[in-house]
Amino acid sequence: MTVVADKPRTKRVRPTGRVVALRNGLTAWLSRPLADFHLLLAIFGTLTVIGLVMVLSASAPGQVADGESAYGVFQKQLLYVLVGAVLFWLVLRFPLRRLRHTSTMAMLVCVILLGLVLTPLGTEKWGAQSWFQVGPVSFQPIEAAKLALALWGAHVLVTKRALLSQYRHLLVPVVPVALLVFALVMLQPDLGGTITLGVVLISLLWFVGAPLRLFGVIAAGALGGAIVLAIGAAYRLQRVLTFLNPEQDPLGAGLQARQALFALAEGGLFGKGLAQGSSRWRYLPNVHSDFIYAVIGEELGFVGCFLVLALFAGLAVVGLRIAARNTDPWIRIVAATLTVWLVAQAAINIGYVVQLLPVTGITLPMISSGGTSIVTTMVVFGILANCARHEPDAVAALRKLGPGRVGGLLKLPAPEAYKPPPKRKPVRPSTPPRAPGRRTAQLPIMDPAERRMAGRSAPPSEYRRRESRRASPDRNTRGTRGRYN
Repeated sequence: MTVVADKPRTKRVRPTGRVVALRNGLTAWLSRPLADFHLLLAIFGTLTVIGLVMVLSASAPGQVADGESAYGVFQKQLLYVLVGAVLFWLVLRFPLRRLRHTSTMAMLVCVILLGLVLTPLGTEKWGAQSWFQVGPVSFQPIEAAKLALALWGAHVLVTKRALLSQYRHLLVPVVPVALLVFALVMLQPDLGGTITLGVVLISLLWFVGAPLRLFGVIAAGALGGAIVLAIGAAYRLQRVLTFLNPEQDPLGAGLQARQALFALAEGGLFGKGLAQGSSRWRYLPNVHSDFIYAVIGEELGFVGCFLVLALFAGLAVVGLRIAARNTDPWIRIVAATLTVWLVAQAAINIGYVVQLLPVTGITLPMISSGGTSIVTTMVVFGILANCARHEPDAVAALRKLGPGRVGGLLKLPAPEAYKPPPKRKPVRPSTPPRAPGRRTAQLPIMDPAERRMAGRSAPPSEYRRRESRRASPDRNTRGTRGRYN
C-alpha cells in the first residue's frame, strides 16, 4: 500500500487593511458624480504646466545662441496658452446642443479655409503651404478642421442612426467630405495632418458601430495610399528608408532619430535636471517642437517620461469613461472620438521619437510648442470637460446641490439634462380629395329578395358578419325602444 503525501497548500496573500481601505476609498471617489470632471481638469492642468516648463528649458539656449531673447519662444507659447485658457472657459460654458447645431457651419468654413490656404493668401513654412499669416500671428486651418470633422461627423451619424445599416447612409456624406479634406491637406502637403484626420474619421465610424469589413477596406486603402505617397515624394521615401535603416545616413536624414535616442539614454532614471541637458544646445533639431519628448527623457529621465505616458493613459481612461457614462449619443461619440484623437497623436509622436514609427512631424499635444496646436488642444479639453458635466449623475448633482467649488469659481451654469427626441407617429393615409362638381355614385335600389340573395352570395366571412349584425340588437334601437316605451 502506497501512501501519497498531500501537496502543501499555497497560502493566498490577502491584502492588508490599509490596501483594502485605499482601494475602497478610491472606488468610492471614482463613483462620485463629478469625478471625471475633476480628473480631466487635473490632467489638463498638469500637462499645461509640463509643456510650459519644457518649452522654456528646450528653447532658451538656442535662442541665446541666435542672439535673441532666451524667453522669446516661451513668451509666444505662454500667450497662446492664455488664449487657449480663455477659449477653454468659454467652451466649458457653451451649451453642447448649440455646439452641435453650429458644427455644420464650422465644417463648411474649415473646408473653405483649407482651399484658401493653397492660394497666394497662404504662407509656406517648412516646405508646406498650410499657414495663414496675419501680422505676427500665424495659424493652421488643419487643426480646426480636425475638431470640426469630429463634431460634424458625429452630428450627421447620430441624425441618421436609424439608417446606418445601409452603407450609403453610413458613408455619405461623412466619408466624401473627409476625402475632400484629405485631398486639400495633402496638396499643402501635410502628411501628419492627414494621418490625424484619418484617426478622427476611423474613430467616428468605429464608435458609431460600422461593420468590421469596412475597416478592412479602409486599412487596405490606407496602406496603398501610404505606398503611393511614399514613392511619389523623395523626402517621404527618404523618411521611410531612414526608419528602416537609421545608420545609412547618421549625419543627414537619420540625425534626428539617432540623437533622440542618445538623449533618452543619457537621461537615466531621474535625468540631468531642468535646463541641464545637452540636447538644448541644438545638437537635436526641432528640440522644442516635434522632439520635445527626447528633452523630457534627458532632463527628467525615465520618471518624467513615465509621468507623461501616465497622464495620456489617464486621459484615455477618463475620456472613454465620460463617453460610456453619458446617455446622449452625440456626446458619447464626440467624447470618445476626441479622446482617441489626442491619445493617438501623442502615441505617434512618442513612437517616432523612440524609433518605433517613421518621423511624421506630429506634435505632442499640450507639450510641444506651437500656437494653433496648443489652442485647439485646449478647446478639445474644454469640450471633454463640458461632456463630463453632462453625465446624468453629474447633471442631477449640479442641479440639486449647486455648482460646487470648481463650478462656482469658474462661474459655470447648470448643465441641461438629456431629452431624447420625440418619436414620430406614423402618418395615417388621408382620403384623396374629391374633384369639384363630382357626385358620388349611388348604389342601385334593390328589393328585399335581391338583397337576401346578394347577402348569401357574399364571401363566408362577410356573410357571417352580416348575420351576426342581424342577431345582435343595435344599441341605438335598444335605447330608442326604452325611451319610447
